[in-house]
Amino acid sequence: MTTTTTTTYWTRVDSPVGPLLLTAAPTGELTSLSVPGQKGGRTPADDWRRDPGPFREAERQLTAYFAGDLKEFRLAMSATGTPFREKVWAALDDVPYGKTVSYGEIAARIGAPRAAVRAVGGAIGANPLLIVRPCHRVIGADGSLTGYAGGLERKVRLLTHEGVPLP
Repeated sequence: MTTTTTTTYWTRVDSPVGPLLLTAAPTGELTSLSVPGQKGGRTPADDWRRDPGPFREAERQLTAYFAGDLKEFRLAMSATGTPFREKVWAALDDVPYGKTVSYGEIAARIGAPRAAVRAVGGAIGANPLLIVRPCHRVIGADGSLTGYAGGLERKVRLLTHEGVPLP
């Protein structure tokens, strides 16, 4: 029997919202970006390979983002989920810097019924690419800052960084 193993590459990058854990596939696509204490976040496994090489562009863009010089990430990313989650994640990619949308607006963008708002919230909460896939830009219909897998304090910091007026 032949077993195929795929190497996961990883590195840590310092940021104003704490250390970021980045993972990548052998082909170089970013597969996750996690923060300490993140709900569903990743931690390095023994068989992962620590190597900053595949992350040079991601680190450059993250540095530029936090310096206020980058408004849109242009990185090769590969996150797999159910077809529904992938539709939701693709919709997140279209939320512009400094703007917010509601969970209902994301549901409408993907053609899901209003009743699917909870499922949309679940998909957003499962986003494996925090910051670069901007789930922090999704808020409640009433403008409230609802949950964020990386913690509400980080969500506030990211939105403030982008110049979003907070309630």
